[in-house]
Amino acid sequence: MSLSCQRVLRRCATFQSPVVRASLSSTQSKQFLTRRWQSTDAEAATSTNPKISAIVDQIGQLTLLETADLVSSLKTRLNIPDLPVGGFAAGPATAAPAAVEEEEAAPAAQEKSLFNLKLQSFDAASKPKVIKEIKSLLGLSLVDSKKFVESAPKLMKEGVPKEEGEKIVETLKALGAVVVME
Repeated sequence: MSLSCQRVLRRCATFQSPVVRASLSSTQSKQFLTRRWQSTDAEAATSTNPKISAIVDQIGQLTLLETADLVSSLKTRLNIPDLPVGGFAAGPATAAPAAVEEEEAAPAAQEKSLFNLKLQSFDAASKPKVIKEIKSLLGLSLVDSKKFVESAPKLMKEGVPKEEGEKIVETLKALGAVVVME
């Protein structure tokens, strides 16, 4: 849903509030209702095709819940994926096949910034130290951190920045554990 649609929905919900409705005078409420979409461009675009203007009039009479159901039904029937806000503005207006190949090659060339840390193994002599360090890193209880270390190889953290991951790897390596950044 675009930002302007969200703003309109919030404004309509605010107007439907009994507190707001009671605080508005009759002229203010009329202004609010008549100010809505008084654009000549919108009227010119819909007046060219009577079929479209009839559909727009019908949609304009729907409640917010009915409109949300309509949108979800259209998305499923027309197989339209949900796009983030500004999804259409992100890409170029005319995309060439060569541009698509360049976009696919670009992510491979970019350096990875987030890593997953995996505890591979540890020295039996340094097991208590590794358990204490895992306890402090992951915020687990002593029993849970002991079970975690004993079940190695196991994923420790996901989406860790490179610098932080390297520090954790060095710390655990000094204690006698083998940690891999994936």
